[in-house]
Amino acid sequence: MSERGRLKTAQRWVVKIGSALLTDEGRGLAIDQIDGWVDQLCELRSQGIELVLVSSGAVAAGMEKLGRKERPTALNELQAAAAVGQTRLVQTWESSFQRHNVQPAQVLLTHADHSNRQRYLNARSALRTLLDMGVVPVVNENDTVVTDEIRFGDNDTLGALVANLVEADVLVILTDQEGLYTADPRKNPDARLMSEARAQDSTLDAMAGGGSGRLGRGGMQTKLRAARQAAASGAATVIVGGKIENVISRLYEQESLGTLLLPDHERMAARKQWLQGHMQTSGKLVLDAGAVDVLRNRGKSLLPVGVKAVSGDFLRGEMVTCVDESGREVARGLINYGSRDALKVMGKPSHQMVELLGYSGEPELLHRDNMVLSGC
Repeated sequence: MSERGRLKTAQRWVVKIGSALLTDEGRGLAIDQIDGWVDQLCELRSQGIELVLVSSGAVAAGMEKLGRKERPTALNELQAAAAVGQTRLVQTWESSFQRHNVQPAQVLLTHADHSNRQRYLNARSALRTLLDMGVVPVVNENDTVVTDEIRFGDNDTLGALVANLVEADVLVILTDQEGLYTADPRKNPDARLMSEARAQDSTLDAMAGGGSGRLGRGGMQTKLRAARQAAASGAATVIVGGKIENVISRLYEQESLGTLLLPDHERMAARKQWLQGHMQTSGKLVLDAGAVDVLRNRGKSLLPVGVKAVSGDFLRGEMVTCVDESGREVARGLINYGSRDALKVMGKPSHQMVELLGYSGEPELLHRDNMVLSGC
């Protein structure tokens, strides 16, 4: 299978669309283009692909509603524009998706949701649940409350964060350029479009140019950085022109559009590497022989029934170690429950968790996707 073939076989796509495209360079929300992208996204859904949409455009849409021609520089004005524009933006996506009887959902995140482990698990759980329900999450940065992200970046990095959260196979960044060129094509007529490269290739840094215009804040450098972050969790990234006719459908059909940036490791291997990077642990679970066998030999998640003891003071989303009854480490991972709740449910079957905790959460203490075996 060619490298482009991974787009056809991918199970989960994250598609990011920038402000300049969504607002047609400041002339108001580009409704016809939005409808065209949604038509193509819904075609992908009909092929069984799960989709998450990362949508920029709140500040730009707010500028339109407020009659502003230039992007504000004051943070409070940027936040106000984002608050006004977000309502307009989500209404537009809702209307467009419902033409196909597809339900979207608004999800507002910040980059901090990736660094705080409890918030990481909360966001991951919400997004995965929406996908399981057949809903298309429409993710934007919570520009009304963040500050540094508004000043220094667009949603390219957020797209990579979301690709990690949902364990996407592909991140597609739709932009106002056709892809990554060997030089800035606006200044160098000899610049060539790069069809394919490794995301971590250091020679790409010299090729990435400046910003994408007065409405968006991300340039090719931020897109390359996002591709590298997505590659760290095993996702391939396509940087491609959003105005190319039927661009999403043509990518799915493996047409050589834009620039495909490939990860060095496949998704699960990369994810395990990411987990291994969280070396500091906050607690310990002692497992019985059955649970040890399930983790080591069957590739399953850890259920509370297999836990004999819990030690440490930890919160949901923190890293814990799992040891056998002789104290040898079996695995480590991000736990779905804090230490108090873990103590309540240890040794108990999952169907009793609601009764024991008073609420319904995940049936696993550690999900296999958030766990790495010792020595692996």
